[in-house]
Amino acid sequence: MNSTIYTTPPSHPSSLFPNITLCKTIKHFKQVHAHMIKTAQIHDPLAAAEVLRFCALPNNRDIHYARKVFDQMRQPNCFSWNTIIRALAESNDDGKPLAALLFFFQMVCDASVEPNQFTFPSVLKACAQSSRLKEGMQVHGLVVKYGLDSDEFVVSNLVRMYVMCGVMKDAHLLFIRNLIEFDEGDEVVRNHKKKEEGNVVLWNVMVDGYVRLGEFGAARELFDSMPQRTAVSWNVLISGYAQNGLFKEAIEMFREMQMGDVCPNYVTLVSVLPAISRFGALELGKWVHLYAEKNGIEIDDVLGSALVDMYSKCGSIEKALQVFERLPRKNAITWSTIIGGLAMHGRANDALDYFSMMERSGVTPSDVTYIGVLSACSHAGLVDKGRSFFSHMVKAVGFEPRIEHYGCMVDLLGRAGHLEEAEELILNMPIKPDDVIWKALLGACKIHGNIEMGRRVAEVLMDMVPHDSGSYVALSNMYASSGNWEAVADVRLMMKEMDIRKDPGCSWIELDGEIHEFLVDDDSHSRAKEIHSMLDEIANQLRLIGYRPDTSKVLLNLDEEEKESALQYHSEKIAVAFGLICTSPHTPLWVVKNLRICEDCHSSMKLISKIYKRKIIIRDRKRFHHFEHGFCSCKDYW
Repeated sequence: MNSTIYTTPPSHPSSLFPNITLCKTIKHFKQVHAHMIKTAQIHDPLAAAEVLRFCALPNNRDIHYARKVFDQMRQPNCFSWNTIIRALAESNDDGKPLAALLFFFQMVCDASVEPNQFTFPSVLKACAQSSRLKEGMQVHGLVVKYGLDSDEFVVSNLVRMYVMCGVMKDAHLLFIRNLIEFDEGDEVVRNHKKKEEGNVVLWNVMVDGYVRLGEFGAARELFDSMPQRTAVSWNVLISGYAQNGLFKEAIEMFREMQMGDVCPNYVTLVSVLPAISRFGALELGKWVHLYAEKNGIEIDDVLGSALVDMYSKCGSIEKALQVFERLPRKNAITWSTIIGGLAMHGRANDALDYFSMMERSGVTPSDVTYIGVLSACSHAGLVDKGRSFFSHMVKAVGFEPRIEHYGCMVDLLGRAGHLEEAEELILNMPIKPDDVIWKALLGACKIHGNIEMGRRVAEVLMDMVPHDSGSYVALSNMYASSGNWEAVADVRLMMKEMDIRKDPGCSWIELDGEIHEFLVDDDSHSRAKEIHSMLDEIANQLRLIGYRPDTSKVLLNLDEEEKESALQYHSEKIAVAFGLICTSPHTPLWVVKNLRICEDCHSSMKLISKIYKRKIIIRDRKRFHHFEHGFCSCKDYW
């Protein structure tokens, strides 16, 4: 169809060329393009622009083809320049944002065309993506030159460019300059309401900037000052908190959002679930799942993986399996998540079965999948299978082992008592071992009482991370277990001189949607007296069935009575006691602990589960322990 038959051009060139608009595939589009070249229709600037637009659109984007089309245009108009610059700026490929800037500079040098308000957002995005502050400032100068420094979309991208380049001072100046003050006149208010939406974008960009720099105080202060908030505003802070380890703040922010007039969306749920997982806040996690289902939010592979991870880490592996089985699509991430969850719960055989199912389903395992498989072998003591999987991953699949894979192997070998093999693996690694790997070996030395190797490994750690308390505490504990109190005193003196403090044991329990936190020997809770009475009752019940605290593991130079008292007030015992007094009989209790559960607490929990007829689930630093009817799911191997 020839565009010259139209006397009055329609509002958009695409309506002039329905044969292009109706193309469903690139193959079909190229046939239409070939016909337009053959009939010389391509020489029409509008036709050429529409061809370029089609192959530069996100759904059909072929940058290489688009550049060829652009290069053959005799005199590209502003729309065509903007199209190719935008396509390059939006591409995540290395070098494409820089190419967008080069095209822009060619455009500026072309006397026949001038950039407009649709040009600069893409150019500024390219500057931001490539962290080119100098070029961004030059573009800022051109924005002022062309009188576009009051255009909301251009300004928001200018602010974002400075934010992405880490220049918050300039971003803040631009932000303040473009804030609009209210006026009592009706017309001004109407104009303000229209423009206020643009201002929300600016506020969000600024909050995101402070979050990126880790300045959460400034981010929260700005957020609290916002005259209007969208879901994006909340999501920026919730995801920022969660991604930076501020899980409690992320959950608190999410609760505030629930009480406001902005509804959580897909991004909100994906952002908050890792924080919920961290605290083992199962009830809140269930609410998120139910909210997604009731509000028609698609539980795709991303949100589905987050839910599987949440249920796994909150102690409900059966629910995690249900969510996984219902997912319409399963990819390497979802399979890896459920395999890792099963491993964490000590269900090694199930984890390996799911790995086999993954391969049979045609999904290729990723290197993350093998971390879950090796972890499953480690938790169950499947040394030969672990060795076999590691060898297969390297020799048959061709994955280059990451530090995490070596960490799993060291943990597997160390737990099983193969200390020399574990140490040899570390020393022969092609990559430099980190402190996590050495700590795994040190923990194994402690379990198996190899003080000589433990001292050697501790010295490596003290040199590598001199202010990390873990190596000092582990070495001190090993000396204490052998009764070498003089060596214990030397280590503790060293810690005192270097101002190194041991990480306190801390446990969390969620009841009625509220997370309660307890430290060792904690009496700060509002119901501390009731908790301590419950602890005394537990101790008496344990004595009645003949249990005596395992004071050999109290690595302090105290008398027997003091050692028993110290064991009674471990944080996980306090959390369980609180759960017993706050819940009805037979209600399961879920507890999260920041450190590895000690031998006495492990033995006690088995009996407490039997005495009080409760299922007690404790997630420590390494794995889950399901205590029920006097037994633990780990079969005393952890």
